[in-house]
Amino acid sequence: MIYTITFNPSIDYVVHMDKLEFGITNRSKSEEYYFGGKGINVSWILKELDKPSVALGFVAGFTGKAIEDGVKNHGIESDFIHLDSGNSRINIKIKTGDETEINCQGPEISQEAIDMLFSIISKIKDGDTLILAGSIPSSLPQDIYERILSMMTGKKVRCVVDATKELLLNVLKYKPFLIKPNRQELGEIFNVRIASDEDIVRYGRRLREMGAVNVLISLGKHGSMLIDEHDEIHKIGIVKCRVINTVGSGDSMVAGFIAGYMDTGDYDYALKLGTVCGGATASLPGLANKERIAELLELI
Repeated sequence: MIYTITFNPSIDYVVHMDKLEFGITNRSKSEEYYFGGKGINVSWILKELDKPSVALGFVAGFTGKAIEDGVKNHGIESDFIHLDSGNSRINIKIKTGDETEINCQGPEISQEAIDMLFSIISKIKDGDTLILAGSIPSSLPQDIYERILSMMTGKKVRCVVDATKELLLNVLKYKPFLIKPNRQELGEIFNVRIASDEDIVRYGRRLREMGAVNVLISLGKHGSMLIDEHDEIHKIGIVKCRVINTVGSGDSMVAGFIAGYMDTGDYDYALKLGTVCGGATASLPGLANKERIAELLELI
């Protein structure tokens, strides 16, 4: 089974407007909402690829109930921990040509709730996959990624980590199966400017030397690159299409890569499917669907 963890899920409320003016009443042209959080995004795309997963994390209040129901209605199994107080966050994204975002804090997470999550995670067994993605809310211990990966020590579990800077670097000692920095994040990790493919390979290999088994680097409009467990380099471009929305494209890439690898054990195909899933999400208002994924897979 594949397990995804979303510590601070959200309802993403997208408002389309001609313009936004402060100090007056503004009117929208249209609105949409999506159930957000990086782990939930991964589970959502896995479902489109016919790969079952269990979404884990914390929810609270009426918004948490809506998130749980939305995930369930998409056919995704979940085992969310319900917090006693507060509400899961609503993030507001105002689109006026440019995009303005207001990301909210989310509820407080108690030690009791953390212990409940650890209890669920402890039941993950050999052959399972665990995907950790996103930032850590302020009410969680900052070493929670490390504590979770340490629980997998001695088990044959594929651990995937999509995080930034110290959050990522601190888990490399646990030899995660896959990490996925983008080009900018790779430069930020080592405090360098990434100017060429040679730079990407050099610093991607550094991450492998530090413990990562496979390093997947998303390159935006230039596609993606993989430095695999055998230190071989794989690179692929993208199908050119109009970019509508980049939110969730990295999560979609992770989902596609894992699904492709599980189906074939082939890194070239995993990279291809991951890149297609990322591009499919970027070309749609929300997350990719199986029809768009299949369409781009034929074209790449």
